[in-house]
Amino acid sequence: MNDPQAGPVRAVGAVVVDGRGHVLLVCRGRPPAAGTWTLPGGHIEAGESPEAAIVRELREEATLSTAIVCPLGEVILEREGTTFAVQEYLLVPLDDSAPQAGDDAADVRWVSLEEMHGLGVLDDAVAMVKRGLEVRGTIRYTPMNGSAR
Repeated sequence: MNDPQAGPVRAVGAVVVDGRGHVLLVCRGRPPAAGTWTLPGGHIEAGESPEAAIVRELREEATLSTAIVCPLGEVILEREGTTFAVQEYLLVPLDDSAPQAGDDAADVRWVSLEEMHGLGVLDDAVAMVKRGLEVRGTIRYTPMNGSAR
């Protein structure tokens, strides 16, 4: 449990959409929510910007190089007695390499929106995916210089 006086734990989350419109999910290998399928993300380290944190988390959890398209807003989540303030981002992969589970991910995969309910993805994550897909549909985006922010 976190100290309520310290405020929520700062974290980042990602809606990563590939060229087919599939979204990256990770099966968490550690608490909170170990064994569940969800969006990739994690803690912001001391002195790290949220943007640097989400690019790092995707490299660590899924071995993917990504570029941020835009922020999707902040959500407050309660998980296993801890409150998280999660800054969500829409990202795209920089190449066609297959994701591989790393760091605290037990598994990773690209899925369609329709497949998420069968994997038990929580409604708050599905809602964020829908928001990310909606925003992605309104933006024409090509990563510049082939590098992530």
